Amino acid sequence: MNKDAAPLCTAHDTWWKAPMAATLPGLPLLVWEFGSFSANGYTSGMEIVIVGALILLAAAWLLPRRRSMRVLRTLAAGSALGIAFLPIAYLLLLVLTMAYG
Repeated sequence: MNKDAAPLCTAHDTWWKAPMAATLPGLPLLVWEFGSFSANGYTSGMEIVIVGALILLAAAWLLPRRRSMRVLRTLAAGSALGIAFLPIAYLLLLVLTMAYG
C-alpha cells in the first residue's frame, strides 16, 4: 500500500465557498419571495418551489465537509440560487413582453 497516497476522506478546506456564494444573494431573495407568495393564504406551486430551494440551500451547508462532496455541494447551492432567481426572471420577462408586445 502506498503511504504517500491521500486518504479518501480528506477534509476540504474551502467547503464553505459555494454555499456562501449562493446564500448571500439567494437567501434574502428567497425570504422575500416566500413572504410575497404565501401572503394569500393557500399553498401555491411557486411556494413549493421556493421551499425546495431553501431545502437545497440547507443541504449545501449540511453536506459532509469532504472533498468528494464538492460537486454535490456546488450543484445544490447553484440550483438553489437558480431557483431563487426564476420568479424575478419571469417578472422581468412579463414586464418586457408588456412593454414591447
